Amino acid sequence: MRNVLSAWGLVCLFLIGCASTKPVSLPPQADVSHTGATQIPKALTASTASNQDPADLERLAHLWQKRTHEGSSSDYPIGPGDLLQISVPAMEELNNYQARVSGEGTITLPLVGVVPVAGLTEQQTREEIQRRLQKSYMYDPQVSLFVQEYRSRQVAVIGMVKTPGLYNLVSETDTILDMLSQAGGMQDTAASRILLVPAEPGGESQAKEFAATLPVALGTQDSSPAGKNPDPIVINLQNLRRGGQQVYLTLPVRPGDVIIVPGSGEVLVGGWVKSPASYKVSDGMTVFGAVTAAGGLMYAADSSSIEILRTGKAGEKISLSADLEKIKRGESPDILVEAGDVIEVPSSTLKVVPYGVYSFFTGVFRVGGSVPLY
Repeated sequence: MRNVLSAWGLVCLFLIGCASTKPVSLPPQADVSHTGATQIPKALTASTASNQDPADLERLAHLWQKRTHEGSSSDYPIGPGDLLQISVPAMEELNNYQARVSGEGTITLPLVGVVPVAGLTEQQTREEIQRRLQKSYMYDPQVSLFVQEYRSRQVAVIGMVKTPGLYNLVSETDTILDMLSQAGGMQDTAASRILLVPAEPGGESQAKEFAATLPVALGTQDSSPAGKNPDPIVINLQNLRRGGQQVYLTLPVRPGDVIIVPGSGEVLVGGWVKSPASYKVSDGMTVFGAVTAAGGLMYAADSSSIEILRTGKAGEKISLSADLEKIKRGESPDILVEAGDVIEVPSSTLKVVPYGVYSFFTGVFRVGGSVPLY
């Protein structure tokens, strides 16, 4: 009888330990403090669930309005580095003549001399050359001009694209999608978002500066440009499948814009799942998908209180909650995961005790079965 009581005492001690201990502890680097976290309600909208910053949407809308209402002209101003092809059939010296715009924004032509062209459009440059020829040499000179090579109208496309680099703009109607296409499209390891650093007025050289200072293929983590300390606009491509933001991929780009495609990164799944570990964030991965990748929930898991911890753009801690049962029933939207997220699956106080009993006796019978009988 004493032996039986002692055995039950051990069981009770074991259950007390199970009720207060999680089976898996997150590694130190994934330990995210709850202090100061921004709590977000469970009833998330689709845009919030995809972590689309409302401030980014507002900036995109403002940029869209500005760039689509700047005018219908498709003629860009000429800038330093551009190569001009000039032809005046009646003058041998200026027939099929090539002139590169200097750093001071000027070109030098035979007979005409130095002509300031920076900031002028092709039409305005043609008229200025025609005016100078008409003043000193010809009554009605016929001047043709086009930009043979653009050096001042470049956009940088860097990160996880097939051919990162600087790309020339042909007209003011060129879009983000056009630039991504010129760069060969996004790689399979690209994240489902794009970072846009729009050029400020007078910042046409920004693209060249970024292309020269940043690595061509950015790392797999969230890659914001360093050094210049810009504030990129995030375009979440997950919303495109819902018809939410496809218009912004047709946003007109301007010289000096920088388009960054970061890598996908990983998400850490810990707590009461069968295979806690870090998992690669695939395109469109959600909390439900991440938990499934981790082998699914253990019996003692609390599926109604899944916690997602992430770091915001400004370094702030964000805490999201998910109820997997409601997600499966379609009563709650699933949450798209991001690189660096930590998904923690807690235990259910109602399930942990019977789970402890089951684990204990399973272990006893397993050990007993392996002891040889003499």
